[in-house]
Amino acid sequence: MGAVNDAREVHVVPATAERWADVRVLFEGDGPRGCWCQYWRQSSGVYSSGGPGSGERNLRAQVEAVAVGSEPAAGLLAYVGGEPAGWCGVGPRMGYERLVRSKTIPTIDDRPVWSIVCFKVRVGFRRRGVARALLEAAVAEARRHGAPAIEGYPIDPEGARLDVGFSYVGFTPMFEAAGFERVVETDARSANRPRILMRRELEPSRG
Repeated sequence: MGAVNDAREVHVVPATAERWADVRVLFEGDGPRGCWCQYWRQSSGVYSSGGPGSGERNLRAQVEAVAVGSEPAAGLLAYVGGEPAGWCGVGPRMGYERLVRSKTIPTIDDRPVWSIVCFKVRVGFRRRGVARALLEAAVAEARRHGAPAIEGYPIDPEGARLDVGFSYVGFTPMFEAAGFERVVETDARSANRPRILMRRELEPSRG
């Protein structure tokens, strides 16, 4: 499955085993103590006790466990001109242990929804539609796997220009443009702003 944004030349595909080298390009700048998209996947205790390099090892195992056509992938990869440009952490909400246990981001029902937990856009590829393409592809991927809905937890910039470091949670205008609706203001915060639980209902895939 892929999603192409012709206007921005952004191509998005699942992060499968043969794409590990490209995934590493996106995350290697975080260093051995970086998140490597593990924060929401693990309990607080397990995440905190992981030593240097554990994040990379875990993400590599998660990516390499998925072959083309398997489901679901560990995340989504965006390419611009053939170069790895962005990542979206997305998958079934029940697969994110810390999110399931979260006291600040509520589980509003027991439906098997998918969750978008992060965006990561490589320096040099920002403000080129990469995050938007990743969001659109996340919706398509969740629908393809039969999810009844997909959630995100962005912040509302309220017209302010926020530091790019906070963009990993996403911004509400981008989600609204993709058909998401605000459900509830959560107790989680980023950039001193509340994160908003937003959801998009999904019609069944037609193939």
